[in-house]
Amino acid sequence: MQLMGAPASRVVRWVIPGVMVGLACAGGAGDEPPEPAIPVISAEFHTERDTVDNIDSPAIWHGPSDQHWLLATAKETDVIVVTDARDGLFLHRFGGEGAAPGQLDRPNGIAVMDDMLFVVERDNARVQVFTLPDFQTIGIYGAADLQLPYGIALQREGNGRYRTWITDNYEQADDVVPPDSMLGQRVREYTVLISDGALSAQLVRTFGATSGPGVLRVVESIAVDSANQRLLIAEEQERASMVKEYATDGSFTGRIIPDSFFPNQAEGIVLYDCGGTAGYWITTDQGKAVNTFHVFDRVSLDHLGSFRGERVLNTDGIALTQVGLPGYENGAFYAVHDDGNVAGFRWAAIAGALGLRTDCAGG
Repeated sequence: MQLMGAPASRVVRWVIPGVMVGLACAGGAGDEPPEPAIPVISAEFHTERDTVDNIDSPAIWHGPSDQHWLLATAKETDVIVVTDARDGLFLHRFGGEGAAPGQLDRPNGIAVMDDMLFVVERDNARVQVFTLPDFQTIGIYGAADLQLPYGIALQREGNGRYRTWITDNYEQADDVVPPDSMLGQRVREYTVLISDGALSAQLVRTFGATSGPGVLRVVESIAVDSANQRLLIAEEQERASMVKEYATDGSFTGRIIPDSFFPNQAEGIVLYDCGGTAGYWITTDQGKAVNTFHVFDRVSLDHLGSFRGERVLNTDGIALTQVGLPGYENGAFYAVHDDGNVAGFRWAAIAGALGLRTDCAGG
């Protein structure tokens, strides 16, 4: 395990696409300008690697007793792996295969809010909600509607009420994507109410364009911008992968982060929130040979830069905390590495390489 404290000179190196590092290049008249260099950021740690787990998505929880947990779904072993978000040291795992409360079947999407953990179980076709830090099941919802759920976005409404959006990648026989006319239920929105220790949920709407550029053919990752009532949804169709923007009322806005940024596959999405209309989206182009994270303006979706993680490939989910931690005073960024573990990065290292803000503290 690589621990914190890497020398500053190793934090960032630069790769120029299409150019061998260290090779001098001479430009001539009519040459196209070189592509901008992409910084490669050193991870502060890697959690213990175990590809049997098939790690998919991480989330962060900050507890009242100096607990800072990195929780990650393990699809093959049907557990949540819990490590320390500061150094990646193993703490424990919970779950186990099954359909009873407290058991999991291929957990995928994961989200944390208000000392609660929401876990999307693909093969149980449901969302299970646990209290933290004791991992007691407070309720289960979605089993009557969901078919093949993957990702989750979560918004606090107040007074114990939450809005949740779940991507549902239902298929036809032999894993065939349904025709566009049948894709109007790619996202399901639920309201969740937690009162007196009990959970109730109601399906509000299902949505997804059935024609035109807003169609969602292969879905998993989803993220919400509560202040601006927008959803970013990764379209993961092979050779046509991109990120599409929907309003939280289920309508396609017409805006797309194009496939030119995702030659491999659009995957994890997180928001660095600087309040109101300020901040950044970080998205993933999941590649086994070249794995790139792209940063976009929160509102305009203008591309602001890209980076890569040293020894990080084939990233599924990503997570972000804006809470200052020892060694991560400006927060931290976490990325799954090739199905087996999670790498942790200082946000300050990423922001310094790309000229981004570091002053947006969050709880």
